[in-house]
Amino acid sequence: MNEKIVIKGGIPLKGTVDVTGAKNAAVAILPATILARGTCVIENLPRIADVLIIKRILAEIGAEVEFDDDGTMTVDTTNINTSNVTMNLVKRMRASYYLLGALLSRFGEAQINLPGGCAIGERPIDQHIKGMEALGAEVRTEYGMLKAKAPNGLVGSDVYLDVVSVGATINIMLAAVCAKGQTSIVNAAKEPHVVDVANFLVCMGAKIKGAGTDVIRITGVEKLHGCNYSIIPDQIETGTLMIAAAATRGDVVIKNVIPTHMEALSAKMVEMGIDVQEGADFIHIKCDKKPKAVKIKTMPYPGFPTDLQQPATVLLSTAEGTSMIVESIFESRFKHISEIRRMGAKVTTDDRVAVVEGVERLTGAPVRATDLRAGAALIVAGLMADGVTEIHNIKYVDRGYDHIEDKLKKLGADIRREEVIREEADDLY
Repeated sequence: MNEKIVIKGGIPLKGTVDVTGAKNAAVAILPATILARGTCVIENLPRIADVLIIKRILAEIGAEVEFDDDGTMTVDTTNINTSNVTMNLVKRMRASYYLLGALLSRFGEAQINLPGGCAIGERPIDQHIKGMEALGAEVRTEYGMLKAKAPNGLVGSDVYLDVVSVGATINIMLAAVCAKGQTSIVNAAKEPHVVDVANFLVCMGAKIKGAGTDVIRITGVEKLHGCNYSIIPDQIETGTLMIAAAATRGDVVIKNVIPTHMEALSAKMVEMGIDVQEGADFIHIKCDKKPKAVKIKTMPYPGFPTDLQQPATVLLSTAEGTSMIVESIFESRFKHISEIRRMGAKVTTDDRVAVVEGVERLTGAPVRATDLRAGAALIVAGLMADGVTEIHNIKYVDRGYDHIEDKLKKLGADIRREEVIREEADDLY
């Protein structure tokens, strides 16, 4: 069903809301269950499109999978009997590449369709391939598929990543945990979900040290076992809700969070003049005036997250003064700007730099999401704008946010989903 989100904006968000499990951890931990050869019970999973796709892929290759309404998934991978994952489902999400490391580790070979995902710029997988080859695999790409074989088994090695890559760091971990000997991943990503995946693997019996630093050391073990594990809260959902609270001049307590994961955003919001209070597992955002203009440069963790750049740009569109956004991670992550200009934002771009001149207000308009975080940014824009905003192409939002409109309704937002008729979608522009 083709749907849109309709928002009547201008209502300050107020109240308390809970954050669900981390998308970026979930889409790596679920493929990692392939290594268990047994049953894993994973709690706090978000019910999002990417998780449901991986659930279907696991079932297609022989796993027994149950997903309860409370966000708990039980996965028994004992009877997985193929290393070929070539169904079209794989093309619908970026994180399907984690199947490469997991299947290669378990079967000594893997064949998967090249991954899909949001079009936010060049996202090569050369560092993934480099890591697999360093562990002894032969990897080639042909006919739209990744094919890998380790005829002599995987063997631990030192892997130096040319660029910090979350995906490559995790994929190499998945391949290395059962490789012979020791593996070192140098220039590893430090993101919270990298640590969460490492903790999950350790819970299954892996030997991993250094996750969260730039050098991860892994000692291969013969086999892994099933376990029970609860996924960390979603860092990006937390940040999106923080930004939405401030953008609407609201007063919101966001619970079930890890405040240390949000330090880059929290510090920047304090610089904007927004009141940010932290507790053991909550963040309280209060804003009753225009934020101040700031400069933001996206960086790998613990720097400012690229996934929050687009919502932050919207927040700054009505700030006092002129802000500058430097996007250093993805070169095509300003696609939301043409949409918020339709709502009255004054933003100019030059390559990877956006200059945001604060305006008095945004006004509602029909807009279209071009990727996951652009969709989130447009929701924030709709919440803060005068009048009605219709956001089309929300399939992207559903890839990463678990019923975001229900959480916003709980905070007082006037937001709903509606079915889109074809003529309406065709006439948007």
